[in-house]
Amino acid sequence: MRNLGRLDRVTRVVSGTAFLSMFWLATGPWKYAGLLGVVLLLTGLAGTCLFYKILGVNTCRK
Repeated sequence: MRNLGRLDRVTRVVSGTAFLSMFWLATGPWKYAGLLGVVLLLTGLAGTCLFYKILGVNTCRK
């Protein structure tokens, strides 16, 4: 079941792509911060977030 609204999903996909680009462009420890983009990208594309589900948050319109 989806719990992410359209704006939330678009924001996650865009920011996930930006974080993933850090993995190839950045150096040092910031390089591995770019791996957070994988989580953001996958949750944005799937439309569901486990953390939101645990907290009972739902930004998706019914």
